[in-house]
Amino acid sequence: MSPTRQRYCFLCALCALCGYNPFQEIIKSFSPEDEVEPTNNKEESIGMGNEKNSTESTVPDTDTYLQGLLVTNPLQEPIFRRAIHALNLPLGSRGLDVGCGIGFQVMLLAEAVGPGGHVTGIDLSPEFLVYARSIAEKAGMSEQVSFQEGDMNNLPFDDDTFDWVWSANCAGYAPGEPLPLLKELARVVKPGGSVIIIVWSSQQLLPGYPVLEAHLNATSSGIAPFARGAAPELHFPRIMGWFRRAGMEDVNVRTFAGDVCAPLSKEMRSALTSLIEMRWVDVRAELSEGDWAEYQRLCLPESPEFILGIPDYYAFFTYSMFRGRVRG
Repeated sequence: MSPTRQRYCFLCALCALCGYNPFQEIIKSFSPEDEVEPTNNKEESIGMGNEKNSTESTVPDTDTYLQGLLVTNPLQEPIFRRAIHALNLPLGSRGLDVGCGIGFQVMLLAEAVGPGGHVTGIDLSPEFLVYARSIAEKAGMSEQVSFQEGDMNNLPFDDDTFDWVWSANCAGYAPGEPLPLLKELARVVKPGGSVIIIVWSSQQLLPGYPVLEAHLNATSSGIAPFARGAAPELHFPRIMGWFRRAGMEDVNVRTFAGDVCAPLSKEMRSALTSLIEMRWVDVRAELSEGDWAEYQRLCLPESPEFILGIPDYYAFFTYSMFRGRVRG
C-alpha cells in the first residue's frame, strides 16, 4: 500500500446499493481489533529493498484505515461486481489484483473466473495482507487466491505470467509519469490479455448544497490525486492515452453509476458517514469562514443538521473502468 493510496482512502468507498453480497457476514466478523497473527512466510513476503518500498507499513493508522474499508464495503462491493461481470473474464484464467488492500476485490475476481482460475493480490502493506488471507480462509477460497507483498512499480513476477491485471483505486492514482507503471503492468500479462484500471470519477454527496460541494472538491483533498500545476495529461481521466502510449490496443472505457437514497439503514448510514469523513480531509485552511461553518453543520455526524438526516437524502457516485489489450 503506497502513501498515495492511504491519503486517498475515500476512493475505496463508493458504490451502488443493489446486489447480493455473499461475503458480508464474513466481513462483519472482522474488526481492527481481531487478533490475526502476522505471517513469517518469507516466500509470501517480498521486500523491494529500499526505504520507499519497505516491508514496514506505510499507513500511519492502519486500524482507522481498515475500519473505513470494512464499514464502507456495503457501498463499494455491488458496483465492483457489476464492473467485473461486464469484463467477462475467461473461466479458469489467472489474474493479478495490483494494490489489493485487504482483498475484497480479489475474492470477487476469483468468483468470476471460477474454481479453475486463480487470482493473486499484491500490496505494500503486510498488515492488510494478513487480513486478506484471513478473509479468504473464512470464505473458503484459500485455494483460489493468494497474496504477496510487493511494489506495483517493480512487480515480482516474470513476463507473461497472467491472463489479465486489475487495479482498483490504485494504479490510476499513482503520482508522477504513468507510462513506466503501465508498461510494468502490461509486462506481466500474456499477449492478448487485458490491463484493467478502475477509478472513482465523480460524486454528489451533499444534495441541495452544490456550491459548498464544489468548493470542497476544489480543495487539495477534493481534487486529489490531481495536483495544481500538474500537466493535464497526468490527470487520471486521461488514462486512455496512457494505455495507448504504453503500446496497448482496443482501449475502451465504461462508467458505472451507483446511488443511495433515504430512508437509510443503520449499515448504510454508517457507510456514508465514514465516506463523508474520508472524502474531504484537512480542508479547513482552504475554505472560507462561511464554507467551513456550512461544512461543520452538514458534514459532521454530531451536528443536529448532519446531511444524512434529511428525509429526502439522495447521493450518487461513479466509477470509470479503463481496459486495454496487450499486443501479441
